Parts: sequence; C-alpha cells; structure tokens
Amino acid sequence: MRALLQRVTEASVSVDGQVMGRIGPGLLILVGIANGDSDADARWVAEKCVNLRIFSDQDGKFNLSALDVGAELLVISQFTLYGDTRRGRRPGFTDAAPPEISRPLYRRFVSYCKKSGLRTETGVFGAAMRVHLINDGPVTLLVER
Repeated sequence: MRALLQRVTEASVSVDGQVMGRIGPGLLILVGIANGDSDADARWVAEKCVNLRIFSDQDGKFNLSALDVGAELLVISQFTLYGDTRRGRRPGFTDAAPPEISRPLYRRFVSYCKKSGLRTETGVFGAAMRVHLINDGPVTLLVER
C-alpha cells in the first residue's frame, strides 16, 4: 500500500462539477492499493499518515503530526500510484489491486483515518475526479508498506 501525502492549506475533490469533499489545512492523501495488501497494511499506513511529524512547531521544525495540529484529511483512491514506468511508454498497472480488492481496503483505510478523530473527507472510488489543492511548503511524502 502506498500513500502520497501532501500537506495543504486547502484541498477539494469534485466529480462531474460537484464538490464531493473539501478540507482546510491538513493532508491530501492519495492512496494506492497493491495486489497482496491487507487490512493490516491499511491500518499501518493510516496510522503512519496521521502520526507522521510533518507539521512545523514554533521553531519551524517538523515536530507535529496531523493529530497534534487537528489537521483535516482528504483521502482519494489513486491506483496510478502503482503505475510501472520502467519499460515502454505506457505505464503498466499489473501491481495495482483490482477494484473488488482495493475498494474494501480503501474503505478500511478511510475508516482508520476517521477513527483518529480527525475530520476526514473522501473522493468517489473509481470515479474520474478533479482534485484542487494548495500544497503547503511544499511538503510531499510517500508512505509505503
């Protein structure tokens, strides 16, 4: 499982022109699920995301987590995080889990984020989405298990 974290001042996701989720300061989390991923992976990655110290303290050091600052989360499914670009000119997606496996794991990931107590918004699994964000920093990190 992979999660691409972007620290944002704001972010939103829309489908067919309708806003499905919107957050203020916090994290945009793009989640990719691979063949072989499990509920334990979803829990581990979600806990890592909310506890990773990537927010600045009063001295400008990365000492605070999303939990520490009460960040908001926008979680979006993103199978292209498992795009293999090593050969040819078109990415291959054989490592990405099919929807019947990835949809329930994505939902579990979201539920673990919500259990943290942080306000958590989502996109629509499998939909063509438009994501708007203002990256803060910019700070972008990959969490992988």
